[in-house]
Amino acid sequence: MARRSASSRPPLDPSEINETIIDIDVASEMEGSFLEYAYSVIYARALPDARDGLKPVQRRILFQMADMGLRPDRAHVKSARVVGEVMGKLHPHGDTAIYDALVRLAQPFSLRLPLVDGHGNFGSLDDGPAAPRYTEARLATSATAMTTGLDEDVVDFVPNYDNKLTQPEVLPAAIPNLLVNGASGIAVGMATNMAPHNLVEVVAAAQHLIKHPEADLDALMRFVPGPDLPTGGKIVGLDGIRDAYRTGRGSFRTRATARIENVTPKRKGIVFTELPYLVGPEKVIEKIAEGVKAKKIQGVTNATDLTDRSHGLRLVVEVKTGFNPEAVLEQLYRYTPLEDSFGINNVALVEGQPRTLGLRELLQVWVAHRIDVVRRRSAYRLAKRQDRLHLVLGLLVAIVDIDEVIQVIRSSDDARTARARLQDVFDLSEAQAEYILELQLRRLTKFSRIELEKEQEALEREIAELAEILADEARLRGVVSSEMTEVAKTYGTPRRTILLESAGAGPSSSAATVVPLEVEDTPCWVLFSATGLLARTADGSVPGRSGSRAAHDVLRGSVLASARGEVGLLTNRGRVVRVSVLDLPGLPPTDGAPSLSGGVPLSEVVALDPGETAVTIVSLAPDAPSLALGTAQGVVKRLAPGEVPSNRDSWDVVSLKDGDVVVGAAPAEDTDELVFVSSDASLLSFRATAVRPQGRSAGGMAGIRLAAGQEVTFFGVVPADVRDLVTVVTVAGSSDALPGTQVGAAKVTPYELYPGKGRATGGVRAQRFLKGEDRLVLAWVGEGPARAVGAAGQPVDLPAPVERRDGSGVPLPGPVTAIG
Repeated sequence: MARRSASSRPPLDPSEINETIIDIDVASEMEGSFLEYAYSVIYARALPDARDGLKPVQRRILFQMADMGLRPDRAHVKSARVVGEVMGKLHPHGDTAIYDALVRLAQPFSLRLPLVDGHGNFGSLDDGPAAPRYTEARLATSATAMTTGLDEDVVDFVPNYDNKLTQPEVLPAAIPNLLVNGASGIAVGMATNMAPHNLVEVVAAAQHLIKHPEADLDALMRFVPGPDLPTGGKIVGLDGIRDAYRTGRGSFRTRATARIENVTPKRKGIVFTELPYLVGPEKVIEKIAEGVKAKKIQGVTNATDLTDRSHGLRLVVEVKTGFNPEAVLEQLYRYTPLEDSFGINNVALVEGQPRTLGLRELLQVWVAHRIDVVRRRSAYRLAKRQDRLHLVLGLLVAIVDIDEVIQVIRSSDDARTARARLQDVFDLSEAQAEYILELQLRRLTKFSRIELEKEQEALEREIAELAEILADEARLRGVVSSEMTEVAKTYGTPRRTILLESAGAGPSSSAATVVPLEVEDTPCWVLFSATGLLARTADGSVPGRSGSRAAHDVLRGSVLASARGEVGLLTNRGRVVRVSVLDLPGLPPTDGAPSLSGGVPLSEVVALDPGETAVTIVSLAPDAPSLALGTAQGVVKRLAPGEVPSNRDSWDVVSLKDGDVVVGAAPAEDTDELVFVSSDASLLSFRATAVRPQGRSAGGMAGIRLAAGQEVTFFGVVPADVRDLVTVVTVAGSSDALPGTQVGAAKVTPYELYPGKGRATGGVRAQRFLKGEDRLVLAWVGEGPARAVGAAGQPVDLPAPVERRDGSGVPLPGPVTAIG
């Protein structure tokens, strides 16, 4: 059949045309469409929910992986399979976006607590990941805390994109994920950029908020002093952090962790072991090369990336002979990403609306979410146990009169009649009767009845407990707080990032020119702080004990030396490590106590073995007094004079027994007193002459007699000329509490109240324990006034001194980790 051309068709009748033309204003249409698009981006893509800290794609990934059974104890599966399941069922926005989100959840340098356990090449700071067909993934152990309870009606479920499946509106989130892992995203007209934090610190702050709902920002910052970045490094300047915690917006500077060491026998170099957050070594090397080429950076001969899996990050910058490495380091901080700025913008969704939140608001939202989750979970479990108890009671009735039950069933025409007759004869509900009809004959034994009675008792006990939780708000909050403690114990890790109030006294702007390596050998004091910072003063004047006080950190030890001299670092393993004073940064002159915020972390000066920690610093001068030290097992030793080898970088000063460690050391004259404080609150003091000096290989002698299960908490020396000024500080707590989070009870008393006793005796009581206290978690004896600080060096107020030697303590406003 021939096809008719268009020109041969008859014209259309206008009456046959049925169309409607609507006039629409283009501006109004564009405005409406853009608002819909903006809302979709803000709510469904770019911003995290303040409750679980997850964007929708991240939440869908974790939920789908949990639904697939990809638990930490199961094998990894191809990432492409996970991406396909998420895209096909929950997130139809493209596989690239899903895989990028999956990769970030698995990167330990992006998240403080990764939620996905990746196997394969998941990228680095300088390079992207492999394709999803080459990598494998499963849930990390921490992700189980985010998804546990989804089958217990703890959160609402909403339809997926095609209304065929459901997905959680929010995850239960037993981990404060938004604060711990941070977030970043760009929406329409707004963005979010949140810094990671330490899980243990955030949990401690949340528990304090549960106990004290009206707590202010200052109280919360005693627990959360600042961010804790996955890559470590140093945060310089704390003012911007406080602004961000108060208003939700602020900024801080991050610095690479560096130390100066000999890269060749005749050349020094700067070794970087930690870089600022999200800065890779290749980018740093590229910027160094550009700076050298533009003559902005002088004194650098080479920059090499020696990073490997065994030793971690190691970026080595070689310094030309004749240049001061500290001045070169200052140039690198100024002109390269080795010092970077992080802008905080805490924008998250609260009840579906984007809000800018401070620290207190972020904690409040998560705590309220956890309270709601535990309340709904308790109600669900209560209903389940009540239903089960109802069936058990019916089954017990059937077992008691089993012969009559069988007769009723056998004489019935059908199951419906049997069910109705059982209800009438035994006064059972329909559910109980149906359960009895489905009963297996093997359940009719005497043993089964005993099991049912035990189950009844257990169910009644659990129902009463759950009902009590739901009826008592304080009990409910207590359950939430205890679960937070378990999460912190299970997934918490030590702080990685060091917080510094300022950059310290670095070289001036003229440091970019050639600076001679020769440094004038002037007297100075070498200072060691409780947070592990080392520094030297500008001159040999005694560090001030009055006047303006530094608000950050306390001294653990101080030694008089010279700028080109050496001091020793004593570790808990009885080892002294030689330290060059020239490698330590100088502090500016001050009329009061010097601030160590410009000091250098211990790890940048010496390399200690795993598990080895620094106790104090000691003088290596030939005329220095003999060193007295005490151990955790109560051993005391005085080192004989002249026991400093001249040709060794480290040496042992005591022979320790298995499991024993050094807890304190100080120079001691014959007229001084040695002081032990044990964990059971016993204080023993005796004259130094009771301990004869010994050689380096000797193991010491009995210092204090300890009760079973106790150990020495503090050892020190009280000089005879300042005995009247010495103060005793003891802090009692519980041995079951999470270290670094408990708020103990402290007592401050004059040292004169404690009578001296002989060596190897038990001492006198220094503090009376109250309910919930069973040991001293901290003690200090020294020239007052005493100051206490938290884990990041933040001050903690101590109570006023009392004249009662064996009295009880006063609760502290925050956790204390050091006194000095």
